[in-house]
This record gives sequence, structure tokens and C-alpha cells, in this order.
Amino acid sequence: MADHVGRFSEGELVWKVILPIGSKDSRYGKWSPNWEGPYQITRVAPRNAYFYQKLEGEEYSGAINGKYFKKYYPSVWVDLL
Repeated sequence: MADHVGRFSEGELVWKVILPIGSKDSRYGKWSPNWEGPYQITRVAPRNAYFYQKLEGEEYSGAINGKYFKKYYPSVWVDLL
């Protein structure tokens, strides 16, 4: 698997792959984004599974395998918008 896959801690910010994998937005075609977020890890479950929430606080009820997350690094451009 790719090098972005890893273990995450509660409170950590992550990107989540857009599921189902391979789905494309017809408006963007091949330029459709593959990742969405950021999300925050709320709980760590067994076997590399994680519960997560939007930054606004809306928590999702199901856990997702860590292979569908990658670490979020804030962009230097965010403050310029």
C-alpha cells in the first residue's frame, strides 16, 4: 500500500478517500478530486479502524479502515484566500 497509510491518533486531522473508489464527478471528469476533508479522528478502534467527524462536529456512526485515510497537512495557501 502507499506510504501515506499509517496509524492515526485521536484528534489527528486526516484526508478521507472519496468512496466508492474510482467514482468521478461528471463536472470534473478525470480531474475529480480523490480525497476530501479534513476530518478529525475521534476514536481508535481495533484492527486499524477509526471513527471520525467533520471539523464542525458532525460525527459519522461507522468506523473506516485506516487505509482510506491519509495525514492532513494544512496548506500554506489557506491563509491567502
